[in-house]
Amino acid sequence: MIDRRKALILGGAAILGTGAYGLWNGNSTTSGLVDLGAARAQGTADIAEITLGREDAPVKVVEYASYTCPHCASFHNDTFKDFKREYIDTGKVHFTYREVFFDRYGLWAAMIARCVGPERYFGVADMLYQTQSEWARQGDPAAVAQSLKRIGAQAGLSPEEADACLEDAEKAQALVAWYEAKTAEDGVRSTPSFVIDGNLHSGNMSLAQIGALVDEAAG
Repeated sequence: MIDRRKALILGGAAILGTGAYGLWNGNSTTSGLVDLGAARAQGTADIAEITLGREDAPVKVVEYASYTCPHCASFHNDTFKDFKREYIDTGKVHFTYREVFFDRYGLWAAMIARCVGPERYFGVADMLYQTQSEWARQGDPAAVAQSLKRIGAQAGLSPEEADACLEDAEKAQALVAWYEAKTAEDGVRSTPSFVIDGNLHSGNMSLAQIGALVDEAAG
């Protein structure tokens, strides 16, 4: 597990310049490994939390998900809109979405979503999950990158902005360090996972299932 995660932040041949395109490539070695401790100290504080809902809502829900996780796609495609309407929009839940990086494609997708800005983040997230079977299953990394850039373009990113986003090695390194710190803090080992008022629950859930947990937390 440690070695696989370290591979995310190794230098190596890139598809387009350097940065996220060059992360986690199959030919990487331990040379060029970024100092994770330094990344945590210097960069993780700059990683913005992605949130929805009233900050003073009575129940806090944190979702950990990967853009390449089929169960995460199922939750977002089948359940999330109803959950948002019934629990977030009504002020019952303050929701935080945290990306998990099991592979380079999930990292690239998260970077594109973040680069469009917080106001459009969840719109891009919807597109990523709805089309996951198309872009995430492509065997060629260059093809995946182009597919993600097209999704970014639908949200207003120019080709130049998308390239700059995916070439931002410093942000990529900080995101990986941030993800590792957050998942370790909450004991997350799989996706999707939900921390509901401090209690960890794992696995895809229906609206009835997650709603019951929120209602129980609200007392």
